[in-house]
Amino acid sequence: MTQETKRIGVLTSGGDCSGLNTAIRAVVFSAITRGWEVYGIHNATDGLIARPLDYRKLTMADFEFPFAALGGTMLGTNNSGNPYRVTRSDGMVQEITEDELLPRFKDGVEQLGLSALVVIGGDGSMAIVSKYCKAAGISMIGIPKTIDNDAPGTELAIGFATARSVVTDALDKLDTTASSHHRVMIAEVMGRGAGHLALESAIAGFADVALIPEIPYTYEHVVDRLKASFAAGKKHALVVIAEGIKKPDGQLSYATNGRTFGGVSAYFAEQLGKDGFNVRANVLGHIQRAGQPIAEDRILASAFAVHAVDLLAAGQNNRVVVYRNGRVSDEDLDAILNLANSPVDPNGPMVQTARSLGIYVGEK
Repeated sequence: MTQETKRIGVLTSGGDCSGLNTAIRAVVFSAITRGWEVYGIHNATDGLIARPLDYRKLTMADFEFPFAALGGTMLGTNNSGNPYRVTRSDGMVQEITEDELLPRFKDGVEQLGLSALVVIGGDGSMAIVSKYCKAAGISMIGIPKTIDNDAPGTELAIGFATARSVVTDALDKLDTTASSHHRVMIAEVMGRGAGHLALESAIAGFADVALIPEIPYTYEHVVDRLKASFAAGKKHALVVIAEGIKKPDGQLSYATNGRTFGGVSAYFAEQLGKDGFNVRANVLGHIQRAGQPIAEDRILASAFAVHAVDLLAAGQNNRVVVYRNGRVSDEDLDAILNLANSPVDPNGPMVQTARSLGIYVGEK
């Protein structure tokens, strides 16, 4: 390796989604075209902290079919939220202390001779890795990904478009069985505290009701909307519920682990059943994170990754790539991390579109 050759690392962190492998591919192709070397770090930052190091040198040949067109991440990821529990390459979990973590990360960077790190992750992941990179004296560029599409500072994130397509496809399938049995079908979708995925999928899937965290609703008006649909001659209905909405009593619904949202659709199925509806609840779950990325995500992931490498070539550091007003640009990472996540605008065009279509989206 000549002195001028750059060695950069790339990793994925946080929850997985479709389009991550496309972004990794674009980082590799763009960097190698410049004469650089690229090292894929396994399991987020764990690959640099675990001993032995867990990584692979990436080449263009690594992206022969099928990796670039698959969902998930070929590098593995970690969203445990505990930086002191490190997953090793043999699958075992290793506990380390806070005093060990940063020096081991820096030592891992130095062992690989990395000059920069491209981090494909959510805002939480970027905040953590940025701290590590600053301590290690290494440049970092962030690329936002989340099926929730609520990453601060950007209008789009990798993974959202494909997840929306997956949910829409599920609604199309639920629509046929709902029609056959004259049922109300409920689809509970991911999104945490943001309703982008639920709202846009409800519009695309021709739903009757879409409940999202950003807009309050009343159970009585949900019932009224469904009765109106049947009174108008429909024999079935679709209800899309974001996992992070509150129940009418103001409580959130959590899965059995008590940490992640889940189960609010079961509540609505029970209540609507008591009110005389033939209803079934469906929790779409992790299929929303899966599947081949659609063209929109492949293009966005590629554009984000190329811009990230361009920033490194220009000597930039601590930046995050964003999409605004139809173009890819970048912002200071620390400034972005100080912003709140981007919820659905209750008065925005998507909500107005839904209401104009007769979808009940809560109270005005």
